[in-house]
Amino acid sequence: MKELLFVLILTTTFSCMQKEEKFLVIGHRGAMGHETENTITSIKKALVLNVDMIEIDVFKISSGEIVVFHDDTVERLTNGIGNIEDYSFEELNKLVVTGNHKIPLLTEVIDVIDRRVPLNIELKGAGTAKDVNAIIRKYIEEKGWKLNDFLISSFNWDELKVMRKANNKIGIAVLIEDENPLNAIPLAKELHAVAINPDYEKLNLEIANTIREAGFKIFPWTVNEPQAILKMKRIAVDGVFTNYPERIK
Repeated sequence: MKELLFVLILTTTFSCMQKEEKFLVIGHRGAMGHETENTITSIKKALVLNVDMIEIDVFKISSGEIVVFHDDTVERLTNGIGNIEDYSFEELNKLVVTGNHKIPLLTEVIDVIDRRVPLNIELKGAGTAKDVNAIIRKYIEEKGWKLNDFLISSFNWDELKVMRKANNKIGIAVLIEDENPLNAIPLAKELHAVAINPDYEKLNLEIANTIREAGFKIFPWTVNEPQAILKMKRIAVDGVFTNYPERIK
C-alpha cells in the first residue's frame, strides 16, 4: 500500500511538472531576421515559423489610418523622407519599402493573421490608443476575434493609460528600457497590466523574481543569440521577442 502511494505521489508530481506554462516565442515585427520588418511578408514568415505570438508597431497617420511601421521617420526603410505621421494614406501607399513592399494597415495585418496566433500591438505613435481599441472592438464584434487574442504594449506610458481608460479589460504589457526594469512595477500595478517587458540585457534572476512576485509575466526583448536565449530560459521568463523564431524553437 505504501509503495502504491509513493508511486501515485511521484506520478502526480511529474504530471504537475509537465503542465508548466509554455515559453512563448514572439515574432518581433513579424520575423524581421528573415523579411523586412512589419511587412505582410514578414508576418507570413512568422506564421510559417510557428510563432506563438506576433508583435508589430503602429502609428496614426495624418489621414487617420493606423499603419504598421516602427520608425518615426520613413528614411531607413523606404524611398521617402519625413515623419510617417505627416503622410496621408494615399501618399504613404506610393512609398516602396525595402524588398519591394508596402507599409500595411493594421487591419491588413490582422486579416493575414486571422486568429492563428495572438497579436501584440505596440503603440509607437501618440494618439494611437483609441483608434487601435476601436479596431480591436470591431474585430471582436464582427469577425470572431477574442479579447485575449490581443496584447497592447508601449514605451509611451501615457498612451497605455489612454488605452486602459478606453478598455478596462484588454491585456497590457509595460515596455521599459530603463537600467532598472523594476521601475515599471508601479505603473504596471496602476494599469492592472499582465506583463512587464524589459531589455533582456538589463534582466537578471533577482529582478525577474521581483517582477514575478509582483504578479507580472516577463517578455524580454530582443533575444536572438544562443547565449541570450539560454540565459532567458534559465531565469524562467515567460517568453521572448525574437527576430529569429526558429532559434528559440
